Amino acid sequence: MKRVVIKVGSAVLTENNRLAKDRMANLVEFLSLAAQKYEVILVSSGAVAAGYTKLKLDKSHLPNKQALAAIGQPLLMRSYQKKFERFNKTIAQVLLSADDFDSRRRTAHARNAIEVLLANGVIPIINENDVTATEELVFGDNDQLSAHVAYYFDADLLAILSDIDGLYDKDPNKHPQAKLLKEVRQIPKELLQSECNPNNTFATGGIVTKLKAADFLMRRGKPMYLASGFDLGAVKAFLLEDRHIGGTLFLPR
Repeated sequence: MKRVVIKVGSAVLTENNRLAKDRMANLVEFLSLAAQKYEVILVSSGAVAAGYTKLKLDKSHLPNKQALAAIGQPLLMRSYQKKFERFNKTIAQVLLSADDFDSRRRTAHARNAIEVLLANGVIPIINENDVTATEELVFGDNDQLSAHVAYYFDADLLAILSDIDGLYDKDPNKHPQAKLLKEVRQIPKELLQSECNPNNTFATGGIVTKLKAADFLMRRGKPMYLASGFDLGAVKAFLLEDRHIGGTLFLPR
């Protein structure tokens, strides 16, 4: 059975400063279907946004963001747990930080735990450990975290679901005639060096962080797929029906 890492960002999971429960329900239904065909690892944002529903702190300050994540992580997991119970799926929380991938021993311990969970049909839900991560040891966005998870935990594919439905030949916000690129085998350096441009209050990335994640995997021989997390039609067709009707597939050189 192939293994996929599916990453969903804050832009999809939040709406009006709170968790978007209908979108989360649609996501869980899709993941439960995907788990019949693949070993599924979910990398999920949303803890800070969930925490913000209980305590309105300025998340631009790191200690505040860490506090919000501490409040929000159990709320996020409780929401996932209730929704996965409808499909008789067991989930597990796994919190990682950048330094977990800098140590072979710590990476191996995390990988061993993931292997046991997957072997028993459990869906691991991974998030960055915002509470203990420092500015020097933080990924800063779950796009980079998900790329490391896909590589170090031996996934066959990373699929990122976002408010960005793929890579275009031009900025679609400025050029209505911009065309979606279905397959990409090389990412121009100037795109990787562009400024991050998140579109959501709680998002930390944008197209640049997704391209960096794709580049990380492509240089290591693994593919990445980028599609909309609002309309799951494209990713359902791609993963469940082997049809590429939307989204961008980044292929190794």
